[in-house]
Amino acid sequence: MVPLAERKFQGDASDDQAATAPRAVSAARQREKTARQYAANDEAGDLLDQARPAQRLQIPCAAIGALFATADAAAITLASLLGAGGYQQFISHVPWNLNFHVGAGLTAALLYGLIGRSSGFYLISDIFSVRRNTSSIVWQLFFTALLLALLAFLFRIGIEFSRGSIICFTLVALPLLFASRSLMKGALASAVRRGRVQGRRVVLVGLRDELAVISQTELLLRFGLTEVARVAFPKCGSWSLAANKGILESLDAALALARDREAEEIVLALCWNDTRSIELVRERLRSSPLPVQLLPDQKVRNLIVNPSFSVGRSFAVGIQRAPLSKSEQFAKRVFDIATAGIALVLLLPLLLLTALAIKLDSPGPVFFRQQRSGFNAKRFLIFKFRTMTVMEDGNNVIQATQHDPRVSRFGAILRATSIDELPQLFNVLLGDMSLIGPRPHALAHDGYYSRLLSEYAFRHHVKPGITGWAQIQGARGRTEQVELMKKRIDFDLWYINNWSVGLDLLILLRTFAEVLRHRNAY
Repeated sequence: MVPLAERKFQGDASDDQAATAPRAVSAARQREKTARQYAANDEAGDLLDQARPAQRLQIPCAAIGALFATADAAAITLASLLGAGGYQQFISHVPWNLNFHVGAGLTAALLYGLIGRSSGFYLISDIFSVRRNTSSIVWQLFFTALLLALLAFLFRIGIEFSRGSIICFTLVALPLLFASRSLMKGALASAVRRGRVQGRRVVLVGLRDELAVISQTELLLRFGLTEVARVAFPKCGSWSLAANKGILESLDAALALARDREAEEIVLALCWNDTRSIELVRERLRSSPLPVQLLPDQKVRNLIVNPSFSVGRSFAVGIQRAPLSKSEQFAKRVFDIATAGIALVLLLPLLLLTALAIKLDSPGPVFFRQQRSGFNAKRFLIFKFRTMTVMEDGNNVIQATQHDPRVSRFGAILRATSIDELPQLFNVLLGDMSLIGPRPHALAHDGYYSRLLSEYAFRHHVKPGITGWAQIQGARGRTEQVELMKKRIDFDLWYINNWSVGLDLLILLRTFAEVLRHRNAY
């Protein structure tokens, strides 16, 4: 694989509007400073950071349902051995058949688990509900016994699993299931008190009145969320994002905290009847690739806990999903690791020869390194082979031009063939980049274009790539005009919205042809 060069934002390059870029960088620094001020200021209540200390043994919230289902399966299997097996042995005088009763118990456990899963019985919000636990255990066991009786009739195994054995199994299983659930709930409550239950890491953002009634324990037990930071909007008479600078700063601080503390979601605590404000907050948070949930407000939560009103479980409204699901992210990551690993092994002789030639051609290091913005605008060091006599980074990054005197003799060959991009395979293995995705730009350019183009930040919804859909469409090289950058962004957004493994393979194959054309490569 020969990666595609992106000349406009080559580390040793910048753009013609570099004079205005420092202002954008200054604004970005101001936002980061605001986030740090929020993190330090808990006296005024603008940010209530309640992150929990790390524990040696953490129980993922998503695994709790499986643990309870396993305990129920063990109780049901034991009930099959004691109840059904005991009935056959001592009352019907049928010879003991260990394998049969274990198999019957596992079958009953599977039926019981499927019924419980479909009814939400193993959700953490339902596990601590006493009323729902009691009724659900009775009804689920009743339907399981009926299904066992039906299976015994259909497979004609009434002698070994008669009606009497099913009744005895049910009578023994009922107290065992109650005991199992009670013991598991006690163990879970102890783990929660010690902070050893880990939900999805979230940053909680919202109105002060709403945040005041939401505790960390409630977030964990009702929604499976672990709070890593909390941002409260400043008090104001009529809050409107279009006019209130403090709210905008709060949202920017929340985004910075979510990025720095590796949050998995952003959770909103707002009034549900204020739809305009919800939409404005949602629009502001669209620059983040993280999912966004809206928690029920106080009125809705009071309605849910009313015994006369039942929705079956606590709920939150998802108002923004991640661009790629967990399974899609896993598939893309496996593809990246496998392809980049094979490419590095095959290209190792070329990499070594290139490094030697760079050292002999001009003084300086072999690799060029520069700060870039990656997934969720998180910064990382990008690696390239050095092609220039300068090592520019930060605010002063001058764009490479045709016949640029800063380009070394051997560097011109590397840039024309895109070989200088090959070290980014290490960025792929490190997880900072992907093989396919929007090309990462210099920080100065990120700040400049994010001010001019509202959709520019959406490029950070996925990991940046060595090559991308925009590059094989010819949108590479210099972008003296904003319209050219807008065209490139449109290609990047199309790729994000239409990603598939097949599309990545297509882009990878077409990259070879694009590199051979040497278009806009200098």
